[in-house]
Amino acid sequence: MSGYIFIPYVIPNLSGRKEGIPIVEILKTSGSLLTTIEEYEKDSWINITSPTEDDIKGISQNLNIPSDFLTSPLDTDERPRIEIEEGAILAIIRTPHFEEEADIQFTTIPLGIVYTDDIIVTTCSIKNDVLQTFSNGKIRGWSTKKRSRFMLQIFSQTSLVYLDYLRRINRNTSQVEDRLQKSMKNGELIELLNFEKSLVYFTTSLRANELVMERLQRTELFKMYPDDGEILEDVITENKQAIEMSNIYSNILSGMMDAFASVISNNLNVVMKFLTSITILLTLPVLVASIYGMNIKLPFQELPYVFGLTMGIAILLSVLGALIFIKRKWF
Repeated sequence: MSGYIFIPYVIPNLSGRKEGIPIVEILKTSGSLLTTIEEYEKDSWINITSPTEDDIKGISQNLNIPSDFLTSPLDTDERPRIEIEEGAILAIIRTPHFEEEADIQFTTIPLGIVYTDDIIVTTCSIKNDVLQTFSNGKIRGWSTKKRSRFMLQIFSQTSLVYLDYLRRINRNTSQVEDRLQKSMKNGELIELLNFEKSLVYFTTSLRANELVMERLQRTELFKMYPDDGEILEDVITENKQAIEMSNIYSNILSGMMDAFASVISNNLNVVMKFLTSITILLTLPVLVASIYGMNIKLPFQELPYVFGLTMGIAILLSVLGALIFIKRKWF
């Protein structure tokens, strides 16, 4: 697409759309600064989040990008892959996503990266955690002009965010583990189950991303800068490390859930044993009182201290029962 002529396309009016989520951002680096511009320019970055049909149509027509390159990544079940059509390259990878209010806080979502000779476009169904690190200025030494390197840096940052989220999952499971040691409910086990689901999502997505990166390494789909080959090797290494960590945490969590399921069952048995012991100890004085409450002639009933004698027998039986239970470690 060299010699491409850009037709000015102003950012659509965002009034009435979901607050805090820009639908179309046109960004460009100038030195170390990332600025927002109003119209498409050469060497700019178009970041699209949850676009409308009009957004997709306008961008597709003005940039000569196939419309399905912009819509495919919006499907939450889309698998990572690479496509080439009309001089544009589409790379879809799955990136980690954190949502605090959700039952499963850590999941993955597809991110589409469209590479052309003049511009790079990213598209996602929701605000992407990986791209936020670029737009928030947390990444140094990157430029929208170096599109191939920018794509590799997105891959690299994706692996780093995976590693960060994996560490957070590990810390959260440790906190749940501390609560589980004294728990008799299933709430903590359900939390661990959700973390295990997250690890399955991460492992599956990381392995699929690895295939995309290996294809880039095997084939020259676009022109790379001299150091890009080494950067791609580092990205693949980081991705493999994330896969290994995900597998390790998943195996540990699976064994932990089995162990703590037994712990919860044992905690419940301990409580039931304690309650049973208390019930038996309370039954002994009730038994004595029931016998001496019968409307028949009973021993010692004429004695003036028979009430104290009856209470003494009841207390003695309870104390003897308690001593027996303590000796057998029922308490």
